[in-house]
Amino acid sequence: MNVENAVLPKGEQLQALLGLGGDRPIVMVNLLKFRDKAQYDEPGEPEMTGREAYDRYGSVMAPLVLAKGGKLRFSSRVDALVIGEVGELWDAVAIMEYPSRAAFVEIATSPEVQEIGRHRKAGLAGQLLIQCSEAGAR
Repeated sequence: MNVENAVLPKGEQLQALLGLGGDRPIVMVNLLKFRDKAQYDEPGEPEMTGREAYDRYGSVMAPLVLAKGGKLRFSSRVDALVIGEVGELWDAVAIMEYPSRAAFVEIATSPEVQEIGRHRKAGLAGQLLIQCSEAGAR
C-alpha cells in the first residue's frame, strides 16, 4: 500500500466523490500531520507552529460546517500506532459528519473556506481525508 499525504484535494477526487451520488450523511476521517513551524506564502504572519496555524483554520471552519448541518464527531491527538506500519505517524485525527457528499463539496469549495485555507496550507505537512458512509448506504 502506498500512502501519500497531501494538503489539497485534486479536482478529479472531488468530482469522483460527487459521482458516487446519494444524499445520505457521510463521515470524513481526517488524519493530520502538522509542520513543526507554519509556512505561510505571504509575509506578515506571526511565527507559530503548524498546529497553531491549523487551529486558526479550524476555529473558522467548524462554525461553517455546523451552519451547513455538519457535526464534529471526534477530535484527538494521535498517541500510537497499534497495527500496521507507516514511516511517520499522523499528529491528529478528526471525524466530521456532513449531510451529504454534495454538502461537503459545497463547503470545501466555498469562498469562505478558500479565504481561510491559507492557514490550513501553512499548518499542514500533509493529510489523508477518507470519506466513509454507513454500511449498506451509497
